[in-house]
Amino acid sequence: MFTKLTKKSMLDGKKFEKRLQKELMSLIKEPPPGMTVDSSAASQNLMQWIIQMDGAPGTLYEGEKFELLFKFSAKYPFDSPEVTFQGPNIPVHPHVYSNGHICLSILTEDWSPALSVQSVCLSIISMLSSCKEKWVKFDPLSNKTSSIGDADDPGVDA
Repeated sequence: MFTKLTKKSMLDGKKFEKRLQKELMSLIKEPPPGMTVDSSAASQNLMQWIIQMDGAPGTLYEGEKFELLFKFSAKYPFDSPEVTFQGPNIPVHPHVYSNGHICLSILTEDWSPALSVQSVCLSIISMLSSCKEKWVKFDPLSNKTSSIGDADDPGVDA
């Protein structure tokens, strides 16, 4: 099935790119605490950003380094970005699966076009900072467990 290209659909595509470029520049100029954008990767592919993240001081993740992968569809900002942790250091956390997928409501049902990459980053910082005990959900597809702590206690403030 073919989609008919119209002037309106082409302009919508430009709005999407403009919004991403604006958010990228904002994130590079004023990143959230402990985060830096890999601007060379983002300049090669506007649809996929890599963000380096340091564990916040005074938290269980202090001194740890993480890498986030943001993937955007052409429907952004109406659809949320897909955000995962990647690389050798996936945080051990009750809302992060061992494969790096993040269980955060603003990445699914609570997403709104009014939200931004900056707000997602701040939510991830908050999620990790509020953790009281490290443990991770089992990901049945990867057959990988790296749980630490009691699985009956999620270890985060409600």
